[in-house]
Amino acid sequence: MLKHALTYYHDSALLFERIAQQPWAMLLDSGQTLNPATGKAGSQYGRYDMIVAEPFIRLVTCGKNTTITQNKTSLTSTEDPFLLLKNLLKQYLVPKSDLPFTGGALGYFSYDLARRIEVLPSNAIPAIQIPEMIIGIYDWAVIVDHREQRSYLVSHGLDAATHENWPRLQALFDAPFRPIESVFKVTSQVESNLSQALYLQAFNKIKAYIEAGDCYQVNLAQRFAATTNGDSWQAYKKLREISPAPFMAFMQLPLNETERFQVLSNSPERFIQISGNHVETRPIKGTRPRFKNAEQDYASANALLTSEKDKAENLMIVDLLRNDLSKSCEKVSVTKLFQLQSFANVHHMVSIIVGKLRANKTAIDVLRSCFPGGSITGAPKLRAMQIIDELEPHRRGLYCGSIGYIGFDGDMDTNIAIRTAVNCKYTLSFYAGGGIVADSSGSKEFAETLDKASNLTTVIKFFYEALIKAS
Repeated sequence: MLKHALTYYHDSALLFERIAQQPWAMLLDSGQTLNPATGKAGSQYGRYDMIVAEPFIRLVTCGKNTTITQNKTSLTSTEDPFLLLKNLLKQYLVPKSDLPFTGGALGYFSYDLARRIEVLPSNAIPAIQIPEMIIGIYDWAVIVDHREQRSYLVSHGLDAATHENWPRLQALFDAPFRPIESVFKVTSQVESNLSQALYLQAFNKIKAYIEAGDCYQVNLAQRFAATTNGDSWQAYKKLREISPAPFMAFMQLPLNETERFQVLSNSPERFIQISGNHVETRPIKGTRPRFKNAEQDYASANALLTSEKDKAENLMIVDLLRNDLSKSCEKVSVTKLFQLQSFANVHHMVSIIVGKLRANKTAIDVLRSCFPGGSITGAPKLRAMQIIDELEPHRRGLYCGSIGYIGFDGDMDTNIAIRTAVNCKYTLSFYAGGGIVADSSGSKEFAETLDKASNLTTVIKFFYEALIKAS
């Protein structure tokens, strides 16, 4: 394996910014921030950041077609995208390393990719036209280890071009940092696709479905959007400054031959992690707002931990995910229930479910059998997804899908793509939602969606007010 030591930066943006404008450049960001007391980066959540670009294979799924491009040659298939990816990765198996990722697949699986798994209605309309799946197969990566304060450029040299490009890549990441001189503008205030009155109408329909025995829980979301112009990498840097999270991501992606779009993820939630044969998922269910006043903040966290409603809601999703994991795993068990995790703007209730990967299964099998995550659909999953399509005006797109990697060594880590914005065609859009159960309050659930959206709305407000002030 090729391995080149790089200068360590506590802020991986300083490395990624060198390639941030390249199509197919991606950053998986553990949200590390510098601790002023120690002068070191670190958080209770993440250890590694991953930077990639220049994939040697590209998979793009639009509707029923997946286009696979390698060496400037493309072919289109109507096969299951998960199966296509699984079969591709089989060709590039490598032994495990001391690093979590040394090459492999990296990208996103949108919520709407579930239509390739389940039969769903088509009531909701697409808000934006982006691919249902974008995956690059990368032969080189930059790995930043915040615990050991080391950074490496690594590759297995599976693509012949990597050997040719290795000196260029070394020079690129060894060079002194030079910031990008770019501007991002927000030219309108945030608007939602659901007023509170319309949200409550949908909420009441869900309550009626629950009372009729159709379902136990349904996740209902609203879509927010603002008009933009310029480089959304600047917006991402502001987002990670005000609200670091353990499963963040930035992606610079091709929309077509001439246009691009960007993904800005501030996700706090792990979907599925696989290391060897150990499988883990960490669903979030239960949310309370943070407060600057310490007593208020403690009371808010305590109210969450003692809420029987939130515990019941969390347990429903734990049971759903136990069942989903059992399709590809054995010895599935719950190791933690109703744990508190606190972030910049909200407290969350999190549980942990683990399993042992069956010998005849792969990471892709686990991902497909659990997709999309139960924490953002409801229970039973299929009926909840049908109701979501009926009541939400727009399709979710990437929201509530998954972002992450599957390594050549078979390991995987993915997030739930919540708190995730897409910047496309001069519009920055994102969603926020929450699970509705029998004893939910419509006004409280609506307020919770605003709490969850607050980090992204704060970023939009920052750039909008800067534009107004400048004019």
